[in-house]
Amino acid sequence: MTKIDLFSGFLGAGKTTLIKKLIAEAYTGEKLVIIENEFGDISIDGGFLQESGVQVREMNAGCICCSLVGDFSTALLQVYQDYAPDRILIEPSGVGKLSDVIRAVEGTAEHGLSLNSCTTVVDAKKCKMYMKNFGEFFNDQIQHAKTIVLSHTDGMAEEKINGCISLLKEKNQHALIVTTPWDLLTGAQLLEAMEQPQVSLLEEDNTCSVCGEHHHHGNGCCEHNHGTHEHHGAHCTCEHHDHEHHGEGCSCGHGHHHGEGQHHADEVFISWGKETATHYTRARLEEILYALEDESRFGMVLRAKGIVAGDEGWFHFDYTPGETDIRVGTPSVTGRLCVIGSGLQEAALEKLFD
Repeated sequence: MTKIDLFSGFLGAGKTTLIKKLIAEAYTGEKLVIIENEFGDISIDGGFLQESGVQVREMNAGCICCSLVGDFSTALLQVYQDYAPDRILIEPSGVGKLSDVIRAVEGTAEHGLSLNSCTTVVDAKKCKMYMKNFGEFFNDQIQHAKTIVLSHTDGMAEEKINGCISLLKEKNQHALIVTTPWDLLTGAQLLEAMEQPQVSLLEEDNTCSVCGEHHHHGNGCCEHNHGTHEHHGAHCTCEHHDHEHHGEGCSCGHGHHHGEGQHHADEVFISWGKETATHYTRARLEEILYALEDESRFGMVLRAKGIVAGDEGWFHFDYTPGETDIRVGTPSVTGRLCVIGSGLQEAALEKLFD
């Protein structure tokens, strides 16, 4: 029986870093295949993972969603037949819904695959912000996790961490939450936390078909007022005020297939990226990443990452709001960069990186 480990987490939470730690410290001696699902056409994380010497299968140009469940199940079985691995690690897009991925995986159980663990990585510093602004996607990843691993807790005040835990427990009372910084834990300890007794994570899924919220207190709809379309405050994520879905659907022209009032990731998020031979100095790259904070110029940038040639070698960079990381790493066959966010100004981004 081939084990399947799912690694979910919103943009920049640290899924790839966790997977690399487990490969180095916990999965030793096992034959592994990683399925990497990037949002957009430019793959970045697959290159990082291939440095670990593991077979990586990439699926680009869109997150795994309900309309792609059948396609993904077929691809998963093909990986199983081609490589016969001991374990398949699946890293869905950071803006994907974990419930859709679980459905795809559970549909393969009769063919010799077993859902072994379902882990969501949460950036403790950004939990409240993402829950408020992108709850439809962020909360789904929390609600369906068996284990939640907090990242970026170093230097956080205890009350801030406890506040994050309280928010998570409102959405999922049953998941084990790992709060200890990763460098204090071994990969074996993390894997033990992940491999708790597993049940179907879609059983008793009391998700309100109107608001998309998950309720642990029995069946039926919550007591929310659904008179208007409320996602994150007073307006819909597709930016139409008093946005209602009655019969003909959303006036923004998108086809909503997740149920009334819910969206696909590509209706809310945009991915812009390109391959490039441009060389960057560290100072110039720092300047670019700092500039991404300006929402008025570039839209709401939630994640930027890339591998580009630089004055010190090849730079591997990561950006999430308020945080940047630039490090020297192995070369790529060509430079690649990717930006993900909402309402991105692609022409301005093109000019910035040029």
